[in-house]
Amino acid sequence: MPLQSDGLLDLRPPAFERDDMTDQHGAAPAADDALDFCLRMARAQAVLVRRLDVTLGGLHGISFGDFQLLYHLNRAPGARLRRVDLAERLALTASGVTRTLLPLEKIGLVTRQPDPRDARVGYAAISAAGQELLRHASATAATISAELLREAPPEQLGALSALLGQIAGMNFSNS
Repeated sequence: MPLQSDGLLDLRPPAFERDDMTDQHGAAPAADDALDFCLRMARAQAVLVRRLDVTLGGLHGISFGDFQLLYHLNRAPGARLRRVDLAERLALTASGVTRTLLPLEKIGLVTRQPDPRDARVGYAAISAAGQELLRHASATAATISAELLREAPPEQLGALSALLGQIAGMNFSNS
């Protein structure tokens, strides 16, 4: 299979098979570009998560998923969120959030808080120990993120961040 200039395999049909798939200017349809973008985004996400998991785990004893959970709790009003709201921010199911919270509760990074007005509602809150760990882990995550994006033009990061947020259905209130 042919390689593209970036070293990735070119899985598109050969050019002579794509002639009927191009417009009058020779441009490929938007669907090809969208698929290519999504495939590259998925690969970049896997590389990013793997690198952050290894580094955060080795230095701080938490995964990148744990880091994200602590990060969102810390940013929330009162440093706590309902589990359903935490699930939305992490793009997890409610049971996925519960599975992620349990070990963090056991080691004292997160606590459970009941809602005094509604016994059916429970909150996850970051503990003081969780905030301290997050402070150190945030510096590590920022360094790794900067290393991973060192080749990215700074003027494009804002637009790419906005696009990724749009894809993920994020806005300032749930990011």
